Amino acid sequence: MKRPQVIFFDAVGTLFGVRGSVGQIYNEIARQFGVRAIPEELNRSFFQAFSSAGSLAFPDANPEEIARYEFEWWKAIASHAFQKIDLLDRFSDFDAFFEELYAHFATAKPWFVYSDVWRNLEKWERLGIELGVVSNFDSRIYSVLSALDLERFFTSITISSAVGFAKPHPQIFNTALLKHDCAPQAAWHIGDSKLEDYQGAKNVGIRPFLLKRNL
Repeated sequence: MKRPQVIFFDAVGTLFGVRGSVGQIYNEIARQFGVRAIPEELNRSFFQAFSSAGSLAFPDANPEEIARYEFEWWKAIASHAFQKIDLLDRFSDFDAFFEELYAHFATAKPWFVYSDVWRNLEKWERLGIELGVVSNFDSRIYSVLSALDLERFFTSITISSAVGFAKPHPQIFNTALLKHDCAPQAAWHIGDSKLEDYQGAKNVGIRPFLLKRNL
């Protein structure tokens, strides 16, 4: 197999995952604000809200507005998640709760790095292969990668909220390729989503690899 010029990686579910579950983490922080949920129910309602939220991408936004749009996008998901299980009205100050929650997910605390990641990144780095991240994430990806000691491996980070288009849209992959002055045929993309990662990369001519994590 011909060595690629660059390998792109998805972030969540590929490089790192959530410790426990989103529902558990949301519940732990909600308890600090006097609200208790059943983590399993909250986890289900979160993913229902997440799946109906649309893309984390703001094609018409000015760059200085993106951080606010990201915050409001996630806040709407969190509020819908609690509303679905009739707990939203239990918060005396949902805004304060969400600020704490949002900041928490910018740290290393809710995440873990998959055991194979460091050795593979180090191997590809030794081979002189450029590495990049292509993710439907928000601007907190920079602090998360730094906190997890992963940022040092990547010469580019391309996220949907900054590009204005989310995977599987070709634009996010083409933007990443331009950062490396790389032809699609000279790049690989590794990710855990058949649609967003595998099919999205394949559609622009990047060699895709679908990763199946045992969660």
